[in-house]
Amino acid sequence: MDPDPLLAGSEALIGVVDYRCRPVRRSSSGRWTAALFVMGLEFAVRFAYYGVSSNLITYLTGPLGQSTAAAAAAVNAWSGAASMLPLLGAFVADSFLGRYRTIVLAALLYTAGYGMLALSSTLPFLRPPKCMDSANSSTCQPSPFQVGFFYVSLYLVAFAQGGDKSCGLAFGADQFDQNEPKECASRGSFFNWWYFVTSTGMTVAFVILSYVQDNVGWGLGFGIPTIIMSFALVVFLLGTKTYRIYVVEQESPFARIGKAFVSLARSWKASLLRPREDIERQQHESSTRGDECEQSRMEEAKRVLRLFPIWATSLVYAVTFAQLATFFTKQGRTLDRSITSSIQVPPAALQSFGSLTIMAFVPIYDRFLVPLARKFSKLHSGITTLQRVGIGMAISFISMVVAALVEMKRLQTARDFGLIDEPNDTIPMSFWWLVPQYMLIGLADVFTVVGLQEFFYDQVPDGLRSLGIALYMSILGIGSFISSVLIFVIDEMTSKNGDSWFSNNLNRAHLDYFYLLLAGLGVLELCLFLYFTRNYDYKKKIVF
Repeated sequence: MDPDPLLAGSEALIGVVDYRCRPVRRSSSGRWTAALFVMGLEFAVRFAYYGVSSNLITYLTGPLGQSTAAAAAAVNAWSGAASMLPLLGAFVADSFLGRYRTIVLAALLYTAGYGMLALSSTLPFLRPPKCMDSANSSTCQPSPFQVGFFYVSLYLVAFAQGGDKSCGLAFGADQFDQNEPKECASRGSFFNWWYFVTSTGMTVAFVILSYVQDNVGWGLGFGIPTIIMSFALVVFLLGTKTYRIYVVEQESPFARIGKAFVSLARSWKASLLRPREDIERQQHESSTRGDECEQSRMEEAKRVLRLFPIWATSLVYAVTFAQLATFFTKQGRTLDRSITSSIQVPPAALQSFGSLTIMAFVPIYDRFLVPLARKFSKLHSGITTLQRVGIGMAISFISMVVAALVEMKRLQTARDFGLIDEPNDTIPMSFWWLVPQYMLIGLADVFTVVGLQEFFYDQVPDGLRSLGIALYMSILGIGSFISSVLIFVIDEMTSKNGDSWFSNNLNRAHLDYFYLLLAGLGVLELCLFLYFTRNYDYKKKIVF
């Protein structure tokens, strides 16, 4: 007999407590009410983070006086570190603090980091000299102390990202019970709307903060994120009574999975040295002795290992993703960005077209495409997460081809108007030419980024959910590092025979070649991805 629906909501959830470690009931905790508080914090996090990162290359090549290639490499290195540190955050959360406390700690670090960035561009003894554009600029470079303080502040934000990115999304998804059909379906929708909210924060940041930084000052441009993060932390704490908090296991999941890897390695080694009959007899004896726990650990280890090919074949996508905040922005600075005779679009604000595409397409995907696909596939998600990721990779390849063609058009226009050696002059070509590549990458994100988030959250063992999100983030981190290495190697190779592909004078650079290289790598990546995922066995399949 089905349970009484009135009683079902009053049952205590197993393994879940409130902030005072008391059992919580389904009807009075979690779900969308709690998730909205978490999403509110993440809106502020994305607003602050992308408000800094989107225009960071402008600050590095401006007040800090770095070259275009060096600044792009520095941005990619910082972005890569910020995307790799969630692995550390996941370890701390899943083994010691839990996701809730880790998020609070990360929010405090964010506030401190942004506050220090504001001080680094405001206080006279921390602020770089304002004579960088003078003819004698070599005599007024920022001091090592000023540069050091700036980078310490910047990497403090990266450490904060390590805690937030590994736990924020996972903690939000924790508010929905995967064993209850309605909540499970809501959780699938949650991943879509989470990305919608974060993209909204990014869009607002691109438009507002880039304008403030370019036209008012960097001090206020870095100060606003400090204020927003402080306010968002208060709002997050107000939702504390509604949160479902999963109990941290006594044995660290990392230690458990580590032991399983050791056992698995020993088993593989034994399989190479011993007859198959002996191994099968030992496995039978082990199962009859009731060693199910060890077998379960072995299965967890195998499942984590099966994720590696998907992780590895998603890296080129991350390299493409890294170009938004670097070369796309530098391209936009050379074009005519006039809306009216007195209003110009800040270069970093062009990234808002990608975010606006995400905001427009997420509701279409969630409310129309998923229900339509569900009629044919019978899956609650419409299509599988890996199918979703593959579609995004294909769109990403198209975006790089389009970016290369637009860059060819930009270079030809510069030649036609005799502006090859006038890098500071505006090329008579509208910024609207760049919009398609931004929109295509935004569309690709709806498929690939959200798909990877949901895939890694679902497919890791339950005790390693923060690790799952951290693995997804590490794709972006390694991708940024790969982008840095590519830029360095290509810059060294091409500068020996003339102008570098990444020359400070973009009119003599060849970003079009770089984009075509990424497009070719994208085709190779998609082929490998399809090969490794064709027979992937999902952890669980829920059909309604």
